Amino acid sequence: MRTTLARSAAATLTAVAMVALSSACSPPEKESEAATSGAATATSAADLGGLEALITAAKAEGQLNVIALPPTWANYGEIIKAFGTKYGIKVVSDQPDGSSQAEINAADQHKGQDTAPDVFDLSAAVASANTAKFAPYKVEKFGEIPAELKDANGTWVNDYGGYMSIGYDSAKVPAPTGVADLLKAEYKGKVALNGDPTQAGAAFGGVQLASLANGGTVDDIAKGVEFFGDLKKAGNFLPVDPSSATIQSGQTPVVFDWDYVNAAETAKLPTWKVLVPAGTVLGSYYVQAINADAPHPAAARLWQEYLYSDEGQNLWLKGGARPVRADAMAKAGTIDATAYAALTKVEGTLVVPTEAQNTKAKEYLSANWAKAIG
Repeated sequence: MRTTLARSAAATLTAVAMVALSSACSPPEKESEAATSGAATATSAADLGGLEALITAAKAEGQLNVIALPPTWANYGEIIKAFGTKYGIKVVSDQPDGSSQAEINAADQHKGQDTAPDVFDLSAAVASANTAKFAPYKVEKFGEIPAELKDANGTWVNDYGGYMSIGYDSAKVPAPTGVADLLKAEYKGKVALNGDPTQAGAAFGGVQLASLANGGTVDDIAKGVEFFGDLKKAGNFLPVDPSSATIQSGQTPVVFDWDYVNAAETAKLPTWKVLVPAGTVLGSYYVQAINADAPHPAAARLWQEYLYSDEGQNLWLKGGARPVRADAMAKAGTIDATAYAALTKVEGTLVVPTEAQNTKAKEYLSANWAKAIG
């Protein structure tokens, strides 16, 4: 099912055309000022004279601000290092364990400042509510991205996907066979969500998975919220935001998260296992976008070019995520075949929530989550 995710994700976001907003430039020298000014409105590398001209402009800026990219999440640690080394650009990574909503909040709080995020990596639900903050841009490989996984104008583009999973330390808890097992006494004080589901995409996906496992749907998630309420009543819900450190220390021995995030922990903790519950499988893509007010607009666009290049896509794949250009790269023979074959195997019917379904679920969650686990 490695390529099924891409084919099943049609209409996950509504295409919204946006006009790029110009961002203020710092005044050092005329050449870099002109390059930065042009980059702020560029909708493709061609607008700046080609990829080499974009590289020159990005190097002149010298910095890229990213946010909410944990090093072990989809191999972002290696991706950030590789980008910085390749282009000689300093990458400043803020709030690596932040949520999708935290990215938007930071953009609002730091608007007009050099510290504002240049780019976003967001859950579909948060992205669809904030398209007015994005600058349209089409990377050189834009044509190889399935139409249903991008905005036609490049305002947003899906980047990598995966399946919601249960990660667990087999040395500390019995192997679960599904979501329902986590209500058993053996899991008392041991089950964590990756974040607050009203703000974080991974945690939101955990609630949707619980809903599916208990007879609900991805939009009618009352069953999912009820499950976590029962988990709390049983004393099994652990209100700790998990990280590599908490997993390795044993503080969070069971974690709901995307399969590529949970899988990354197995290299550090051999007893860490990953289960994608069979039956109804929840899949989702994350969304890549450029901040319309990016303080380093050329670097932001070069970052996008790198992420969607064969090199960038294979680095996501190395991290266990399913890159959006996987089908095209497999056909062209440019995909990392070993990493492609090593992706987590899943069994069942794939469900990829639409924007409308996520919106409905979010509304219910906002009104009922705190009451369920309070």
